Amino acid sequence: MKRTILITIICFLPIVHIQAADWPMYRADSARSSYSPEQLPEGLMLQWTYKSPHSPTPAWPTRNRQQFDRAYQPVIADGVLYYGSSADCKVYALDAVTGKTRWMFFTDGPVRFAPVVWQDRLFVASDDGHLYCLTATDGQLLWKLRGGPKDDILLGNDRMISRWPARGGPVVIDNVLYFGAGIWPTEEIFIYAIDPASGKVLWCNDSSGGIEMDQPHPTARAKSGIAAQGYLAAFDNLLFVPTGRAVPAVFDRTEGQLLYFRLQQNQYSGGSDVAIIDGNFFNSGEIYTVAKGVRQERIGVQVAMHPDFVISSGKNKIIAFDRLNLLVDKEVIDRKGNKKIVKTLTPPVWSVDLLPGSLASTATLKGAKPPGGELMGGTAWSRPLLSDAASALIVAGDNVIAAGQSKVLLLNVRSRNVVWDANVDGAVYGLAVAQSRLYVSTDLGMIYCFGGGIGRPETREAKSTKPQMAKNAIYTTAAEQIIHRTAITEGYCLDLACGEGLLALELARLTKLQIYCIEKDPAKVKAARRMLDSAGLYGVRVTVHQADPMQVSYPNYFADLVVSGRSVTEGSSATAIKEVQRIQCPSGGIACFGRPGAIRQFVRRPLEGVGNWTHQNTDAANTLCSTDTRIHGPLKMLWFRDTDFVMPNRHNR
Repeated sequence: MKRTILITIICFLPIVHIQAADWPMYRADSARSSYSPEQLPEGLMLQWTYKSPHSPTPAWPTRNRQQFDRAYQPVIADGVLYYGSSADCKVYALDAVTGKTRWMFFTDGPVRFAPVVWQDRLFVASDDGHLYCLTATDGQLLWKLRGGPKDDILLGNDRMISRWPARGGPVVIDNVLYFGAGIWPTEEIFIYAIDPASGKVLWCNDSSGGIEMDQPHPTARAKSGIAAQGYLAAFDNLLFVPTGRAVPAVFDRTEGQLLYFRLQQNQYSGGSDVAIIDGNFFNSGEIYTVAKGVRQERIGVQVAMHPDFVISSGKNKIIAFDRLNLLVDKEVIDRKGNKKIVKTLTPPVWSVDLLPGSLASTATLKGAKPPGGELMGGTAWSRPLLSDAASALIVAGDNVIAAGQSKVLLLNVRSRNVVWDANVDGAVYGLAVAQSRLYVSTDLGMIYCFGGGIGRPETREAKSTKPQMAKNAIYTTAAEQIIHRTAITEGYCLDLACGEGLLALELARLTKLQIYCIEKDPAKVKAARRMLDSAGLYGVRVTVHQADPMQVSYPNYFADLVVSGRSVTEGSSATAIKEVQRIQCPSGGIACFGRPGAIRQFVRRPLEGVGNWTHQNTDAANTLCSTDTRIHGPLKMLWFRDTDFVMPNRHNR
């Protein structure tokens, strides 16, 4: 792809591509404008509350530039609300009027992005690396597409995910669907254009992750390009791919060619959200030209479109700028005393001061603040969010809906008054308007529906049930004996040939183990998932994957404990010993198989040729030289973790 493409942008019309009364994708439309023409009724009343089985488990809980999955983002079409769960790996369909559950669908990994509704279909991206196409009415699988080249799984922030998780949130425009897979540029990134009717790949860009280019540090150059992390956005003939900590990359969406990625020029900027309004795109509080990606000016982190205004949020303030005259030229003197022309925001058309605390800061929430000490790569927190500014912002008709910690409010554009507000549980990160109702989603897994008329609010909540003990007696005995023999109660456990998951259930009940299960029989996988889900354990403590126990895609060395549910009744012959040895953690990983009273135990010894790294610079002599003779190239990711694994910052030693 060596051609030069001229980009022409002529657009001062409202960018509304949605059907009336629907909110079919994140932030309403493909441009992520956060605008709906829907007029909300006066005097909104709470209609129902839905309490998800588990709170969201963000992919990057310590990173304030990557907040795409802090709440379950709802989409609404034809009277149904859909959301995906990062905790239990499921897609949910709720009745948008009553909040009752209509159906659920299991994927093989956390679902971190809002689904997309297109015609009678629902599209879901999962950390298992697949894009799923489901029937919107009942959640039946029509087809799925793997984003990466093969089934390869690793541990990422304590979850089993694909080496190429689908972290480029899907978007549909002009009957073409786009999504991205892969987060590590050196291990390939895949950006797709898909025919949503057939699942046919129209094009795939698999070369932009490994391009050689200038890196954020001055003079640094490496083969490390884009990584898809955030909701993709589309406008005109362009596809915008958020890259997480860096600025978005922009592609020609007709053929998939990378047009520009201004990484080094914007080394301290970037984030996982992008919104396109007229000839500009907005990313983490900064404005860029669509045509060339040139940074123009700062603005509030949250922005939304109105037919007349660009709406933003400041500290305890809602601000409106003229859409047709957003930026003007200004003469300034640079550091060398030379005059130059820069772009600056025009004065606001209007702004409304809110009462202190109306949008309380979400920066103090667990998971939204840096952990103790310094993380490697301190840029994660170089651009903190404003305190008392909106954590979510949309526009519906002539109402601005803004939300923060435990609060949501409506401000009327014409009267410029706050006309309604309500309290909710948690920090609000998700807002949607459809069918004259307002939907609010928080980081505690709560979804609220507000509408007109007299409210008779009901709370919908999934209840956990415990399977009968009589059926589990043999598995309870086996679990107790395994724990007594190994003394392993924390870490990672693999249940190889798990059957219906009854041994995993008992181990989860008796320990703090994070358990991953493999079972070849699809009927048993289905039964195990349902049973563990009803017990409130699925995804958050126990996850079941369908695979051949003789050939598992899980990474080497990860399991502190390996067991087999089927061996409890069938004996130790039900287990693939070769796979066990590959997966066992060296230097003490234990495998236990067999019936109660006849359990066989295998302990893995240390690997040969391994070295130790006991100090910041290897050893007490600061040699910076390891004695390890085992490791050799080529290397690939085995696991990654930044949730609480704090390492010394070596830049300021």
